[in-house]
Amino acid sequence: MREKIEAAEAFVKKELGKDSSGHDWHHIDRVRKNARLIWSKEQKGDWFIIEMAALLHDIPDEKLNESEEAGWSKLDSFLSELELESDIADLIKNCIETVSFKGGREIELNSLEAEIVQDADRLDALGAIGIARTFAYGGKKGHPIFDPGISVREDMTMEEYRSGDSSSINHFYEKLLKLKDKMNTEQAKKLAEERHAFMESFLAQFYSEWNGKA
Repeated sequence: MREKIEAAEAFVKKELGKDSSGHDWHHIDRVRKNARLIWSKEQKGDWFIIEMAALLHDIPDEKLNESEEAGWSKLDSFLSELELESDIADLIKNCIETVSFKGGREIELNSLEAEIVQDADRLDALGAIGIARTFAYGGKKGHPIFDPGISVREDMTMEEYRSGDSSSINHFYEKLLKLKDKMNTEQAKKLAEERHAFMESFLAQFYSEWNGKA
């Protein structure tokens, strides 16, 4: 299976290597490392499925492709080239389908592998790395750092979440600060608590400086 992992690494580096929105190869590799940490503690699940899903989870992401359909076609084509058994390919795709936050939608996860990959990806949206990625993505999308005149959005459709007016600071309230309570595994819950607290500390400092307080 090692050659299939290496093929996936090369494919992802080719597709996402130059991304500047926080979804580059280094994000992918961090998600894999997070997944490995969670899996090592849980001691359950198929590591090959988890590793492949972690490596490929952003390939079909609609915000990184012309359309969601184009992204899934790209992933299907690559998995076909690997000549994986159909049930293995389906398990990998199932994990990837359930990873994304997509405006806070709730999707029932039907495997431990999917829970681990989702947790691993969400952990990379928290803490110091999460803060850095938020401003990288906001800049890429043309969002202001902060605008008190733009309200935090609630109960968004997926289209509103992707395309509506927002700011990088609002993104903390629209997504990041909600993730701590959406973790699946015990290990991820522990890691999320620490990273969540760091983000709250950052926001307190941000508002202090924004308002010209000592």
